[in-house]
Amino acid sequence: MRIGIVGYGYIGRFIAERIAESGGRFETAFVHNRSAAALADLDPALRLDDLEQAGTRDPGLIVECAHPSISARYGEAFLKCADYMPLSVTALADDAVRERLEAAAAAHGTRLLVPAGALSGGDDLLMRRGRWRRVRITFRKHPDNLDFSESGFDSASIDGETVIYEGPVRGVAKLYPRNVNTMVTCALVSTGLDACEARLIADPALDVAVAEVEAWDASGGLLRTEKRQPAVGVSGTEMLTSTWYSILRAANAPRGPIELV
Repeated sequence: MRIGIVGYGYIGRFIAERIAESGGRFETAFVHNRSAAALADLDPALRLDDLEQAGTRDPGLIVECAHPSISARYGEAFLKCADYMPLSVTALADDAVRERLEAAAAAHGTRLLVPAGALSGGDDLLMRRGRWRRVRITFRKHPDNLDFSESGFDSASIDGETVIYEGPVRGVAKLYPRNVNTMVTCALVSTGLDACEARLIADPALDVAVAEVEAWDASGGLLRTEKRQPAVGVSGTEMLTSTWYSILRAANAPRGPIELV
């Protein structure tokens, strides 16, 4: 599988390293980064300046690890030539964007792949999609591991455990797009962006990021998972290995317009 990488930061570099160590199972089709200076250590033959030209590099999979705006601007073009896995899953909280990408995947026989990320129990949620009566996902993080830049919330006011958002996943995706990709994934594979409940809690006492999922079915059954993980920036430390595992699953996942990997 030839993999195109959009974004050459912490995660993009890791993917490139794992490709190089894959013993020929994977190849790097291209690497794109907004700042060309970040690509200085890369073979010039692998650099791609214009994402409109992604198809000329014959990728089998394109992985976005840059910004949600990439999906809105280039996602359809990517899906004309390759499977596409956006790590900035919050882009799919925009119905118009998601529907365009799903339609492009269906039209061109490619796949829109949603990475599981920090979501535990995602396969169980997807297996019973449409049969859940209620689903709630809660994130608890130290304020330093949250990006408040688009929320308007004054982080200086936090002096103890504070609920900074409670409501539909669609709403939190707009306010904290860098923090809640897993919440969007949870909603997409369960009850939807408007029905799936989100709680985002900032707690200065925490030294880990906590993700909790609770799902109730019509029969009274309950699925509950909890994951605790150290955080680096806005992501848990498992993000690197989780992303690579999603790529491995993508190589063997069943074909369909949208898949959880």
